[in-house]
Amino acid sequence: MTQSSNLIKNLILIVSVAVPALVAFLFYGPALNLETSIELSFFPKFHASLNSLATLALLTGFYFIRQKNIAAHRASMLFAFSISTIFLLSYVFYHSVSEPTTYGGEGLLKYIYYFVLLTHIFLAAIVLPFILFTFYRALSNDIEKHKKIARWTFPMWLYVTVSGVLVYFLISPYY
Repeated sequence: MTQSSNLIKNLILIVSVAVPALVAFLFYGPALNLETSIELSFFPKFHASLNSLATLALLTGFYFIRQKNIAAHRASMLFAFSISTIFLLSYVFYHSVSEPTTYGGEGLLKYIYYFVLLTHIFLAAIVLPFILFTFYRALSNDIEKHKKIARWTFPMWLYVTVSGVLVYFLISPYY
């Protein structure tokens, strides 16, 4: 293993721990009270739109790899990664300047909402190193290892993007 390979793997591990820690801090830590003149009400819909685009890109990438169209697969997956990165940056910004929204539903829908939300949060934290290592394997042309990890990454990442949209639709009446 080369020194640059070790560096990249260490960076992936650092990012994989730092991002969920930052998100947890934003939700459970003291309020940052950052002042902004930006209208915030569009962010939840924007985030759901980004998740929807990422879902479509993931499904498109899956289709292309099944067709053995490597170039189109790569483009689709890079688009999914880019959209997910924009989502993450926007999500961190939004939650650093806004108050959390409380779900107000009751009955069976409340249990469905919390199940989807909790599985979404858990997998969103777990999938990040998978995504980063999957991309690293592809970009370093280690295709066999890329295929092995992608079999795990794809369904988790797809669930996170789809469940993110579902969480939005379930909580949107309470914004």
